[in-house]
Amino acid sequence: MPYRKTALPVAVLAVLLTAGCGAGGDDGGDGVDAKSPAKASPSQDASLAPGESATGKVAEDPGTVTYAIAAQKVDVGTEAEARKAVSEPEKAKGLVLATAHVTYTHRGGPALTDSPEVGDGTTVFADGRRGAILIGAAEDAQGCEDPYDVESWKEGERHTFCETYLIPANSRNVEVHWAEEDGEPYVWKFARS
Repeated sequence: MPYRKTALPVAVLAVLLTAGCGAGGDDGGDGVDAKSPAKASPSQDASLAPGESATGKVAEDPGTVTYAIAAQKVDVGTEAEARKAVSEPEKAKGLVLATAHVTYTHRGGPALTDSPEVGDGTTVFADGRRGAILIGAAEDAQGCEDPYDVESWKEGERHTFCETYLIPANSRNVEVHWAEEDGEPYVWKFARS
């Protein structure tokens, strides 16, 4: 869809400005900051291994669906790629792209009649801090499906959706979080080399 390509730079700029994402800055925001000490992520006690699945329920159209959710991998890019992906490259200094690949399997409930909401519960953290989402970028990543293209999803079928976030380039650990609405997150941890 062509509008996503043109909307991406505007959406990224909005995210960067509202999240305070950058490599320094004295904005007092709670966005990604490569130099600030890490804050604890919402749930650090129980984490899942990459590919290990958890079960969650999501209110979809036409009813509640039970899913098996599994974060498969996180692709971490370079600072140069991050600068190319945003409309104001100077705001991405010290940041890299982190694309989480999450597989969702429809385990029970009605067949979906509209685009799924299950991916809305996914976030990416780096060293315990939430990254800044890069809207529209993940659908172009290899192996990622666009949730807007999924309009009929039946029990037993699975799809892989991706979310791309900006995280500090020097982060050591990346976590993928998924939570039901108002629920505690499931956490998958991925070490960076």
